[in-house]
Amino acid sequence: METLNLAIQDCEKCRLHLTRTHALCGEGNLRARLMLVAQAPGDTEDREGRMFIGPSGQVLDALLDETEVSRNEIYMTNLIKCRLPGYRKPKQDEIEACSRFLEQEIALIAPEVIAPLGYYATRYIFERYNISLSKTKAEFPNFFGRLFLARNQKVFPLPHPAALLYNRSFKPATLEKYRKLKVLSRECTYSLKPSCENGQLDRDWVEIDFEGG
Repeated sequence: METLNLAIQDCEKCRLHLTRTHALCGEGNLRARLMLVAQAPGDTEDREGRMFIGPSGQVLDALLDETEVSRNEIYMTNLIKCRLPGYRKPKQDEIEACSRFLEQEIALIAPEVIAPLGYYATRYIFERYNISLSKTKAEFPNFFGRLFLARNQKVFPLPHPAALLYNRSFKPATLEKYRKLKVLSRECTYSLKPSCENGQLDRDWVEIDFEGG
């Protein structure tokens, strides 16, 4: 991980290195069961070189507190490691240049559950695991708070906490989805393997809706 972090900090593979202060490495428990993948660092994160310490980080901390999940239990990273000027959308070549770092982080952490936050991180993770759902941006909120199993990887997309900075009315529904992180942070004693082997479930793509525990 130290070698990977040095490569992230020195990366000049796309135009974003010209406008960044820091290229952000992931943070957290290197043995985490749960990996959160956000889109990109904000201004505060870029300036200080830390994950989720700006306004959206304060919202995330509040959500985690109410969910009873500690930052110490999880690993957090970004799809794009450098700040996007003016909070613009990431360009495809930037995603292609930067996602190689995320791929290595996933391989090193080997999380039980990947929780992408927001549209771009979710779209990338869905494509990575061949989750064949509509790619229309307006439909992506329908996937938040639902658990997917693809290629033996659990994927649990969530709304980005920054959404609450613009509309506080989203909080009850957002909190309901984040509360499921507590369940996912614990070791699961139920295996889907027998159901896959006897043909009841497709091994490559299984969708699971669950509530509470």
